[in-house]
Amino acid sequence: MKKLAHALVLTGLVGLPTFAMAADEPASPHTLTANVNLTSDYVFRGVSQSQNQPAIQGGFDYAHSSGFYIGTWGSSVSWVNDGGYKEDSSMEIDLYGGFKGTAGDFGYDLGLITYYYPGDQIDGANDPDTTEVYVGASWKFLSAKFSYAVSDRFVGWGTADDINDPNGDTDGSYYIEMNANYGLDNGWGLIGHLGYQDVKDNEDASYTDWKLGVSKDVGFGVVTLAYTDTNADDTAYTWAGEEVADGRVFVSFTKTF
Repeated sequence: MKKLAHALVLTGLVGLPTFAMAADEPASPHTLTANVNLTSDYVFRGVSQSQNQPAIQGGFDYAHSSGFYIGTWGSSVSWVNDGGYKEDSSMEIDLYGGFKGTAGDFGYDLGLITYYYPGDQIDGANDPDTTEVYVGASWKFLSAKFSYAVSDRFVGWGTADDINDPNGDTDGSYYIEMNANYGLDNGWGLIGHLGYQDVKDNEDASYTDWKLGVSKDVGFGVVTLAYTDTNADDTAYTWAGEEVADGRVFVSFTKTF
């Protein structure tokens, strides 16, 4: 796991007058981009965040030529409200920043991200808001990433395996993933993903997920069709009567400005 109106405003800026730079004028070190995404199901680490329903998403990113970046991204969600964590909660807002760079075909990425869910906290419920630090590496079309929770809770989970603290903090939960994005001719691409989510001292909430898909650049955006599945415990990942971590096919459309 809101920015659509802002993204449309940003695209309107394209119509403003522009002035050609002198040939010897250096390129700006600043880059600002925006994106809008429509998806039939918001799947994050193999788990539906929208209760198997469509979602609208979007965000902004700022990058400096030094490698520094910050950004925000948001999506409609259902699990926080349906799971009994917060009332009047239907949105995820991500705030992130870090530093990335490349050396030949190799790349690296170090950063921090907060997943924030606006709404009224329900008395006695765990806090679903989560902050992670992460480190990533890439080589050509392959990449790997390690994310580590530093907030008291990881998306509201408590410990379950520790009999002395059956609902303790789950800081220290981690997610490790490997990804492949292989470009083909005529705008086609292949997508592969394998990940493992460890929820601290909670075996029932821990699981492995995987994804296979294909993407196509259609000129005015990118369409993705993918299949995702997990080996998650159905009991742990059934919210408001919906199994949210079983196998599913989803399709999405992304436009970047």
